[in-house]
Amino acid sequence: MDYLARREHSGLELRRKMEKFGFESDVALDAIEQLRKDGLQSDRRFVEAFLQSRISQGKGPTRIRADLSQRGISEAMIQDLLGEAEQDWIALARETRLRKFGADVPSDFKEKARQMRFLQYRGFEPGQIQAAVSAHDE
Repeated sequence: MDYLARREHSGLELRRKMEKFGFESDVALDAIEQLRKDGLQSDRRFVEAFLQSRISQGKGPTRIRADLSQRGISEAMIQDLLGEAEQDWIALARETRLRKFGADVPSDFKEKARQMRFLQYRGFEPGQIQAAVSAHDE
């Protein structure tokens, strides 16, 4: 309950934390199931909050998908909620590049490659990256 009072957690995160503090796996699973029944834990709510948090940090869909998978979220739920987010990933990639590197579009290959690597690390897809580094301010 203390963990959920601070922020949303996935079921897997809660189980890992409970096991770390010495709870047996079956006890942890039973407790998490009861929290779900009581409406106190929801992987869907967790994904929605996580998604908004990562978007506001300028993270792309590939990175978000990987982070959610590590937290035990199913690929189907990730895909559904990424689709529901209706995020313009190209606009977010442009905004992220702009915040980091300024308004000037990279003029040489070395700088363009550096900015592309940055956006790739942030989790943007190749088409989104290409649009962000070659776009002129509109």
